[in-house]
Amino acid sequence: MKRNFCSRRVFTGGKCFAKKAPSLCSRRKQAQAIMELRHQFDLVTMLNCIKMARSTFYYYSGKSGQPDKYEQVRNLISRIYHDQKGRFSYRRIVLMIKRYGVGINHHKVVLILMGEMKLKSLIRVKKYRSYRGDLGKMALNILNREFKADKPSQKWATDVTEFKVREGKLYLNPIIDLFNQVIIRYELTDIPVFKVVMDMLKKSLPCAKVSSELVLDSDQRWQYQMHKYQQLLRENGITQSMSRKGNCLHNAVIENFFRTLKSELFYMKEYESTEQLKNDIKDYIFYYNKKADQTQFKCGMSPTEYRAHF
Repeated sequence: MKRNFCSRRVFTGGKCFAKKAPSLCSRRKQAQAIMELRHQFDLVTMLNCIKMARSTFYYYSGKSGQPDKYEQVRNLISRIYHDQKGRFSYRRIVLMIKRYGVGINHHKVVLILMGEMKLKSLIRVKKYRSYRGDLGKMALNILNREFKADKPSQKWATDVTEFKVREGKLYLNPIIDLFNQVIIRYELTDIPVFKVVMDMLKKSLPCAKVSSELVLDSDQRWQYQMHKYQQLLRENGITQSMSRKGNCLHNAVIENFFRTLKSELFYMKEYESTEQLKNDIKDYIFYYNKKADQTQFKCGMSPTEYRAHF
């Protein structure tokens, strides 16, 4: 005689299949568990307990001996995720899977599979702000949040972000090309002094020579208000653009780069020294320019690939 089954959980092999939202493989596992217990408990009671239709049970029990159709996708997801050190979200992994020629019916399939495999991209956001008032001449907001560029060296953006480690602080000051979001030049320093900003701009000038209509956008940070900085821009035919103070969307592209760098690198590790962080940032920027797949580019190309494609 079959025993009465009143629990909301079905146990098999020491594992518990609790009542929860069904996923791609949870129903298969629940059906398998019920098959193993159907000689001990009433089938209808067990199905009612986990809210599974009888047709669903017979569907999955009939497939119990068949291989998992998502096995190839699971293996590919795991490989991509670990190759990228956990940096990719499911959207970027979808792009990579398509580049490998593996077809999937829907993006959410990858999201569900990653959830079952407990693979998740870490995203944490912090922001550095520095404003000292009006110390020099303000430039007009020429760019005005028009971030799309038709060709290289048409629109650049620059900003400064701060990193705090146990030993002290580190500041990153890059210039990014809005055409393909490649990092043109960057400087790393322990103190955000004016000389560093000038040195980086001078190193970027050879890249600026290819265009006669280059606009360099920034916020109203004190370094960008200095007379020497603005004079160097004019001497090289570069138009300066400054966003309005307090507008969080003024420089969304480079802010997004800072957010990505920190979530994929800085927040994933405890740094003791600024020198250690410097080396890792250099490696990351090389990775970002050469290898990182960008969802806004065709077929998820890296910034360098996109420029070559153009």
